[in-house]
Amino acid sequence: MTFPASLRARWALLWPRLARLARRPERWASAHGLLWLLAALALAVFLYVLALIPFTPAISDIRKAKSDQPAQLLSADGRLLAEYRWVNREWVPLDTIARPVVDALIATEDHRFYDHFGLDWRRTASALVRTLGGDKQGGSTITQQLARNLYPEDIGRAPTLTRKIKEAITALKIEWLYSKDEILETYLNTVPFLYNAYGIEMAARTYFNKSADKLTVLESATLIGMLKGTAYYNPVLNPERAQARRNTVLAQMKKRGKLSAAEYDKLVKRPLRIRFERQNEVAGLAPHLAQQLRRQLIDWADRNGYSLYSDGLVIHTIIDGRLQEIANQAVQRQGRQLQGVADAAWAPRSAWGAKSPLVQQLVRESPQYEKAVAAGTAPEEAAKRLLDDAGFLRSLRQAKTRVQAGFMALDPRNGAVLAWVGSRDYGVDPFDHVQAARRQPGSTFKPFVYGAAFAKGMLPTDELMDTTVEIPLGGKRVWRPTDGRTPPSEEPMQLRDGLAYSKNTITAQLMQQVGPERVAQLARAMGVRESKLEAVPALALGTSSVTLKEMVAAYGTIANGGRYMAPQVITRIEDKNGRLLEAFKPASPERALGLAAAQELRDAMRGVVDKGTGVAIRSRYGITADVAGKTGTTQDNTDGWFILMHPQLVAGAWAGFNDGRITLRSDYWGQGAHSALPIVGDVFRQALRAKIIDARERFIDEEESSWIATATGTLRNWVYDLFGRPTGEQAGPAGAPPAPQPDLPRAPAPAASAPPQEERPEIIEAPLIPLQEVAPRANAPAEPPVWVEQPAPEAPQPAAPSAAPGVVIVPVVPRPQGAAPLLAETR
Repeated sequence: MTFPASLRARWALLWPRLARLARRPERWASAHGLLWLLAALALAVFLYVLALIPFTPAISDIRKAKSDQPAQLLSADGRLLAEYRWVNREWVPLDTIARPVVDALIATEDHRFYDHFGLDWRRTASALVRTLGGDKQGGSTITQQLARNLYPEDIGRAPTLTRKIKEAITALKIEWLYSKDEILETYLNTVPFLYNAYGIEMAARTYFNKSADKLTVLESATLIGMLKGTAYYNPVLNPERAQARRNTVLAQMKKRGKLSAAEYDKLVKRPLRIRFERQNEVAGLAPHLAQQLRRQLIDWADRNGYSLYSDGLVIHTIIDGRLQEIANQAVQRQGRQLQGVADAAWAPRSAWGAKSPLVQQLVRESPQYEKAVAAGTAPEEAAKRLLDDAGFLRSLRQAKTRVQAGFMALDPRNGAVLAWVGSRDYGVDPFDHVQAARRQPGSTFKPFVYGAAFAKGMLPTDELMDTTVEIPLGGKRVWRPTDGRTPPSEEPMQLRDGLAYSKNTITAQLMQQVGPERVAQLARAMGVRESKLEAVPALALGTSSVTLKEMVAAYGTIANGGRYMAPQVITRIEDKNGRLLEAFKPASPERALGLAAAQELRDAMRGVVDKGTGVAIRSRYGITADVAGKTGTTQDNTDGWFILMHPQLVAGAWAGFNDGRITLRSDYWGQGAHSALPIVGDVFRQALRAKIIDARERFIDEEESSWIATATGTLRNWVYDLFGRPTGEQAGPAGAPPAPQPDLPRAPAPAASAPPQEERPEIIEAPLIPLQEVAPRANAPAEPPVWVEQPAPEAPQPAAPSAAPGVVIVPVVPRPQGAAPLLAETR
């Protein structure tokens, strides 16, 4: 910094005198010395202030918030999906704000506002004297408060001299550039009032359910009174404090001539009347998707020198506004239906009671319990108080037993995401059940097992015996998949029927032949690329948790002939004037599954809706288009899934609860065919009626185009003609020529008049029994009596990592003499 010549000259005269005083320190005690000391201190402060000026914010436009334009997220048909705002605020001009608001503000916070130039020296000195006397006082003017509110990062809030100087400098800048009315308007439109309400307009709506121009004297005094401490004087949680503070504001208004004594005496006796209504931001059609995209868009804006919240960016997506609205409505309708089931299942007089072990556990996990224990209450006493509190138990039940759902749809031809619904209501539950939630997919994972088998050379017409299966896992453990309470038919069944009827016994045998690692690799290649998959036999029945987005993308690979297309949402970004800033192209397709195997898998999945567990798509929703899909239900009906494929649309839904220990407690409603399928069926039916997709469009089988594929198919058929097709457990390992097999009779097709077999909940309930009594294997070596641990249905526990729906993990260990059996549920 360069100082003026006159200042340098004075310093040259001053320095010798200071040097003489330094050599004779006793002269500082004289009046002349004290005068020089004060002059030196003043100079130091002046220089310090000059040094701080470059570190204070540049005042270009204090009303920038008024002109801020949040980025808009638009659908392909131009509908608003969401807006990206800094805060929940609506700017209103000063002349439309009720006059009592301005009078209360000036009378209470800065009664000499129109007389000073940003700093009130008398008030600052008075506040300093009172603070030194032990009564801490604030001396900031309205302009200083505005500077602190507008630039919290540059100025800060620490109680230091540096912060106060920077605040004063910024206030002087503001007063130099703007009028008093502009300062007042900006202050009233930017000050926070709790509950995500910024500015006087949103505060008026939040606390009094009216606009700022309709506020009365009492209401104005209440809101202005909050500014001293919004949390401490919160009229919702602390009404007595808020009323006392309101009366203080009224007294200041009387003192400054804004109220007569008679008016004050009448108003001060009135009660505090609040009409509280939280003002949520406009969510738009796809709020969950908007939140998932927020971080990516912020990163893009930072890289390119834009602000997502103020520069008016327009982000165009591939979301179909009509389909998104249809999906929102379908999720809400089915959510209400399932909520009625859940409310009946968890009624206070039945399952939800203070004596329930699960309820007791949930109480001990609640924030209220942790707060009571942290305050010194004994754990048992805290739990007892909460269990005796009917209001608390009611609110806990409403929170824990609220049914949730997620839905996603995409175009399999290019990966375009067409609809995204993260929950029943974003305002109640903003958690995204499409991309953020990971749940066990159950039987919706089975197509990966069948796809791996078809890629290996097996055909949908190949047959396996529907019989009891026991698969050693090593470490004296056995995996025994079942089909719920339905016993095996002990008859051969074609693979396509095993998939259509969701047979666990068939799928487990197929997994043996293909291998878990191959299935996991295929699932990752087809789209399950973010979740960890455990390559264990139980993976065949969907034991590894995945997201709905991953599953829908993987089914899109099936519908697209085995070519994976990464899901795409954004197509281009424009500025507020419509100028293109960047365009985004679809990702290149990746071959994940051979064309022939993908088509065989897709054709086999047609049977799910034609005669299997998803037949309601035809019978209930009347969908005659060419579709294929799969249902899924996990242990104890915890998660319900359904995904449906059409040449132009793949859509999937999940239904359940945020807490996996809570279920619908119904063998009927808990199935994916009855919880998730109606959402997808409803969307598809309306999409066909609205001609969003073409009912005449069909999947078309293509021929392998490469000479390698042709040669491979020819060689495979020659081997089959020579040795026969691989069936049963005699099929060789991956890559080995199939061994000769006897022809097995085909499984009889279900009678046309017989109702379709619904997918049963894949669980098993059995008492503790010796292993020898459970289907002993032939020629098994003699073993001492051992015991099987079966699930205990009364007390659900968190899922074991390698457990599966309808699976019993059997630790085979000798039972100690006199020891009690260990009952542990597995999923």
